[in-house]
Amino acid sequence: MDLSLVAVFLGLGMLAALATGIWVAVALFAVALVAMVLLVSAPAGPVMAITVWGSANSWDLTALPMFIWMGEILFRSRLSEDMFAGLAPWMRNLPGRLLHVNILGCGIFAAVSGSSAATAATVGRMSLPELRSRGYDENMAIGTLAGSATLGLLIPPSIILIVFGAATEQSISRLFMAGVLPGALVCALFMGYVILWSMLNRSKMPPKEDPIPLRERIYATRRLFPVIAMIVGVIGSIYAGLASPTEAAAIGVVLSLILSWFSGTLTRKSFVDALLGATKTSCMIAFILAGAAFLTVAMGYTGIPRELAAWIGGMELTPLELLLALTVFFVVLGCFLDGISVVVLTTSVILPMVQQAGIDLIWFGIYLVLVVEMSQITPPVGFNLFVLQSMTGHNIFRVAKMALPFFFLMIVATALIVAFPQIVLWLPNTMMSN
Repeated sequence: MDLSLVAVFLGLGMLAALATGIWVAVALFAVALVAMVLLVSAPAGPVMAITVWGSANSWDLTALPMFIWMGEILFRSRLSEDMFAGLAPWMRNLPGRLLHVNILGCGIFAAVSGSSAATAATVGRMSLPELRSRGYDENMAIGTLAGSATLGLLIPPSIILIVFGAATEQSISRLFMAGVLPGALVCALFMGYVILWSMLNRSKMPPKEDPIPLRERIYATRRLFPVIAMIVGVIGSIYAGLASPTEAAAIGVVLSLILSWFSGTLTRKSFVDALLGATKTSCMIAFILAGAAFLTVAMGYTGIPRELAAWIGGMELTPLELLLALTVFFVVLGCFLDGISVVVLTTSVILPMVQQAGIDLIWFGIYLVLVVEMSQITPPVGFNLFVLQSMTGHNIFRVAKMALPFFFLMIVATALIVAFPQIVLWLPNTMMSN
């Protein structure tokens, strides 16, 4: 049978399985098993067993549950209150004022969480009531939070970068380093937009509050010290070469427990809830990765990725044209699947094309995460939209409309890293060469 027809049938089978509402991992296993049984002479059972064991037996993946646990602990602490109190005094004189607290607060929490949804929930439960009570425009308050929370996927330690690194056998340390400058770029674009919007819409801004003396602002900043210490301890240990991502994750868990204990939020219930939450999330991701690994092997046996890469190569697309097509593909796919599922579903098929086009895989990982970030604020399956819908009571499409300007700003960020790849590659190349 023509491999192109096989690929179409398998793709339709995957879509049909997902449309039934079954777990993504089960759909991956089912499609891979059908391909192995019907199209390949190799024994499906032993191949599946060996592949699943190999996908689970990865040292890099041990960092995943630790970082997730760290985020769960901090989610149950009073970190959001401390960040708001520490950042707000410094933002009052900037155009847009406290709207910037959403952006910077999400950037800071992303650096100790790794999760987009957790970032939205943690920062939003403190900032949205405060901004509402002070008379800030609700559309901008929710929009800045929806857009900025996606930084949880990009700024290290990013859970999705760990998944991408494990799936593609790329260095997680290098991926973490590569995410820093693009994360800062997205923050700068968001803050620039808020400044411009506030200057053009002065009537929608609340009256200016009394200025806070410099001494009081400095004193308020002390509440940021614990989270800054965590960032230095976790990310700094990786960049300095003192710890691997797994070791840094363990350091992060210890530091988060200490921070939670000192803040008075560490109780038996919060500890158990955080542990159970981390266990559920980690098992879900591990199950998806196992299914994706089996599908990758099954596709390798059928020869579909190789033929697809040759077909794409025969079209003689430039790297820019390929990236443009992939951007549209990932955004559409992200409308129906969460970010981790998008990464593990497409890796086996997309990677041969990307490698044939001569695209650096570290750079491609950051590009992929940026595009997946867009899908976090696109209906009908935008996880940040679900979080904010539950927090605000607004219709999910209304929340998506509020976040639309930030969707376009992420497109701008993606275009900038395509035009200037060193935004992504400079830091990992510099740090790893020293």
